[in-house]
Amino acid sequence: MAKRDLLSIDDLTRAEAELILETAESFLPVLQRDIKKVPTLRGRTIINMFYESSTRTLTSFELAAKRLSADTMNVRAAGSAVDKGESLKDTILTLSAYQPDIIVMRHPQIGACLLASRFTQASVINAGDGKFQHPSQCLLDLFTMRQALGRELDGKKVWIVGDILHSRVARSDIAGFQLLGMDVTVAGPPSLIPRDVESLGVSVEYSLDRLAEADVVYLLRMQMERMQEGANFIPSLREYSTLYGMTLERLRPGQKVMHPGPINRGVEISPEVADHPDTLILEQVEAGLAVRMAILYRTIAGYDERSADERGVA
Repeated sequence: MAKRDLLSIDDLTRAEAELILETAESFLPVLQRDIKKVPTLRGRTIINMFYESSTRTLTSFELAAKRLSADTMNVRAAGSAVDKGESLKDTILTLSAYQPDIIVMRHPQIGACLLASRFTQASVINAGDGKFQHPSQCLLDLFTMRQALGRELDGKKVWIVGDILHSRVARSDIAGFQLLGMDVTVAGPPSLIPRDVESLGVSVEYSLDRLAEADVVYLLRMQMERMQEGANFIPSLREYSTLYGMTLERLRPGQKVMHPGPINRGVEISPEVADHPDTLILEQVEAGLAVRMAILYRTIAGYDERSADERGVA
């Protein structure tokens, strides 16, 4: 079987995305057991190759692989041959000599995962590349929404609020939310909204006056690390918080609030909203493990619809 990469949410059809979500749901009982492990990927090797800092994505991919009984290796740029000037191509060629089945990769440059995929027979999963894409985050967001709102997401309205311009999560989520039939609105300061974003089929708002129409409010932090030094996209974090920070007063009862993390309390989200029962941030973290187990499994096993027993889940 030819290798299959997951470089962008656009690599998936709706049926394939839904199959990943259904596979993730079938893994949930495993995570409730005393022994939280199945032999599904025993004998497989998965390398986590992270050139950027990460807590949630790295730990959940590593734990997902271990829950599936795969062998894992973690490679970080710091302390590796990258510090000595080794190119991405040569690093990939070196790691590929170990014959891994999957390389999960995070990199600060757009297109790095695509480049890596050209020099390895392993499947490459994009765990975030620059401002381009973060497909596993989108899938876990969709899983969280289905758990909170029901399996049918067609027609649900989601507002993505914050730094759209620098966010790979926003790019993946816009595509993935629309793939499952949701209506997407992006909101934030004009300086943080891409000029051509309407071409993606989204609505644009520069204030939160119509926020009440949203079923889900998806918040993004300021991506300071991706902003050019010296560029002033907003007058100050305090002013941003005043105009766009999410408070209980801005939300109607029952609206769900999501955030990919890490959160900045008092900037894009108030402490009261962060800790509110309708805020699904911890649910997103929990969903990340089951969804990334499903991504790893489907990357190797393919996109047929065999039963959970045949996958070794039972």
